[in-house]
Amino acid sequence: MKERVYLSSPHMGGEEMKYINEAFDTNWIAPLGKNVTEFEKEMCDYIGRPYAVALSSGSAAIHLGLKYLGVKKGDIVFCSSFTFSGSCNAIDYVGATPVFIDSEVDSYNMSPKALEKAYKKYPNPACVIIVDLYGNPADYDSLLAITKAHNTPVLEDSAESLGSQYKGVKTGNFGDVSIFSFNGNKIITTSGGGMIMVNTKEAHDKILFWATQSRENFPWYQHEEIGYNYRLSNICAGIGRGQMKVLDTRVAQKRKIFDIYSECFKDNKYISMIAEPKDCRANHWLSGITLSKDCKVGFMDIINALAEHNIESRPAWKPMHTQPVFKNCDFFSHNDYGESVCEDLFRRSVCLPSDSKMTEEQVRYVAKIINDLVK
Repeated sequence: MKERVYLSSPHMGGEEMKYINEAFDTNWIAPLGKNVTEFEKEMCDYIGRPYAVALSSGSAAIHLGLKYLGVKKGDIVFCSSFTFSGSCNAIDYVGATPVFIDSEVDSYNMSPKALEKAYKKYPNPACVIIVDLYGNPADYDSLLAITKAHNTPVLEDSAESLGSQYKGVKTGNFGDVSIFSFNGNKIITTSGGGMIMVNTKEAHDKILFWATQSRENFPWYQHEEIGYNYRLSNICAGIGRGQMKVLDTRVAQKRKIFDIYSECFKDNKYISMIAEPKDCRANHWLSGITLSKDCKVGFMDIINALAEHNIESRPAWKPMHTQPVFKNCDFFSHNDYGESVCEDLFRRSVCLPSDSKMTEEQVRYVAKIINDLVK
């Protein structure tokens, strides 16, 4: 294929420049202004939470979320293992220790069974970070029942799941705080950026205070706490406002891509899709496949075959508990013996190109290359 097919690249909707030009025309190009305020309001209206703070990245949002929840040096934080490192790096920023939790077989998200095991050894974690992997909502009924029984606050990492729904409720509503990412590869983008969402004005004001270098209310620059330069710029927020106009369209496009792949692979006994959890509506940010254990083709064989046709794909996330930087951290498996679920899935899964600009012909072409290889 001559034209490059991307995994998930930025897709402009057409109205972004209107808001960017407005920022330039009014000289509000700093990390404040109408675009920032309106972008936060539009996200609140869309998700259904009352308060939001637009930030420079999803990682910044996780950092301030942990700080607001009171996580500090020496604390234990439970976190999904099958995720991107941004989900857990901020645990180290605040001096806490991550403890990683395995996935369940069906959704690939945090296993309630493994979470229960972790509580037996660590009965008083400071927080649990629950991730919605590739846009699939986690099993919140089961997981929140466990965290509430132990009185543990939850940080909901919805970086990949904007537009997804769990039993009719949009993701971003289930944690004590929730975060989103608007990185260039996400379902909508601000070039780079993130957002934290909370339920009280007190939480909003404190997080905003930290995100703007903790400047006190004095005529001069007075600082009594350490702060951070984490605010989203008014220009980037303008991109976000334009992207919000097409968010539901992007979700529909991603879901269509997933449906086409599902149709193409339905008769291949060696391939299964990373399926949508029951009673959920996933945004299918990335469509992924898992190879059967008896398949003779490996995940890198597929990635290399697609690369020969100028098509981008990638492995599933390598579990965090297997990363060298976290080698000394504890991990709790879904299984009672043998290999963990997420390690097994990592070795057999591939994230397929899921770019919302892909044509149906391109999606079917990708599937044909894989089907021809995996026979």
